[in-house]
Amino acid sequence: MATAPQKVPMSRHEPTKYINYQRIEDNLGVVRKRLNRPLTLSEKILYGHLDNAAEQDIQRGVSYLQLRPDRVVCQDATAQMALLQFMSAGIPEVAVPSSVHCDHLILGEHGAASDLARAKDVNKEVYDFLATTCAKYNLGFWGPGSGIIHQIVIENYAFPGALIIGTDSHTPNAGGLGAAAVGVGGADAVDVMAGIPWELKCPKAIGVKLTGRLGGWTSPKDIILEVAGILTVKGGTGAI
Repeated sequence: MATAPQKVPMSRHEPTKYINYQRIEDNLGVVRKRLNRPLTLSEKILYGHLDNAAEQDIQRGVSYLQLRPDRVVCQDATAQMALLQFMSAGIPEVAVPSSVHCDHLILGEHGAASDLARAKDVNKEVYDFLATTCAKYNLGFWGPGSGIIHQIVIENYAFPGALIIGTDSHTPNAGGLGAAAVGVGGADAVDVMAGIPWELKCPKAIGVKLTGRLGGWTSPKDIILEVAGILTVKGGTGAI
């Protein structure tokens, strides 16, 4: 007997927003028939979020993909302009689950307690603006002292197969839970919050074959840094 797909909330903070794995599966069914080749994990996540899988041109390093991310995350420094731009769109609330995290404007100088108190005083106007705007447009708001944005995201919002964009270079941290998370500029975040597909140049795929085993004090991060050193920053641009 067939059963209806179980609705799973995106997070405990958004009980009425659900993970749409069915959309990913439906899109991948179309893409597999079109490409007729095995897909990498990153391709499964990206192509599973295509806005129009049937008509989207898909060529690594050439095509520009139109994607529908699951979530937008912003840190307080970049969220100010992003929210001002979103407000000008005249939309009653964000089109996808979004959140703002107040961590970047806290200056580490003397100690946690005094630094946090000073940040709340110096940045009061900014924090008040972000808090009230998030409340009005239905964004999650994590005030100063709640923690670092990337740790909050991976503990509360990331999930396997998610496509997340964030206005910070460390957004890929959410990849630790099997998400494809990409740092973007504020304009890209505003587009997605307003319900417009996110445009991304179809990434190339760089395969890394590991042999042997880790030894001594070696960590996975050492491997990542070694690969980055071989490719150089330029070599990794436009690729996963």
